[in-house]
Amino acid sequence: MSVLAILTLRMRHAIRGIWREAAMFGAVGVLAFVMDNGGYNLLVFGLPGAGVGPMRSAPIQASVVATGAAMIFSWVGNRYWTYRHQRREEATYELVLFTFVNIVGVVITAGTVFVSRHLMGLDSALSDNVARIFGWIVATLFRFFTYRRYVFVAP
Repeated sequence: MSVLAILTLRMRHAIRGIWREAAMFGAVGVLAFVMDNGGYNLLVFGLPGAGVGPMRSAPIQASVVATGAAMIFSWVGNRYWTYRHQRREEATYELVLFTFVNIVGVVITAGTVFVSRHLMGLDSALSDNVARIFGWIVATLFRFFTYRRYVFVAP
């Protein structure tokens, strides 16, 4: 077999593996996103028609709470599904790394709400959600690359 054919097969295999991993990571992420944004909107804006959530006056803290709950779901989903074949034996160490990476993600997501609310003066449901979606995109890219490089790595 030629060197070019071997390289082509290796590239094809690597790309297929990345796409599969990204799809599984994405599925867990979509569910965590729904939990995060749904939780945030319930905490800040309440049930539809109710008008006020219990954390209406604390949107940044509500963002941290909602993202924290989604983070726990994400760790379980990624550990036992996405990265089930390459997770660490020591779950505690893995969880510490995962938590650190996600604290950075929380700061990114809450930071976009802070910028929207306090630097741009926006406080509507639309502006909060646009800021959070932008933060989620940046935080998700950060998480994907750090999970596969540092967190879910078989020893």
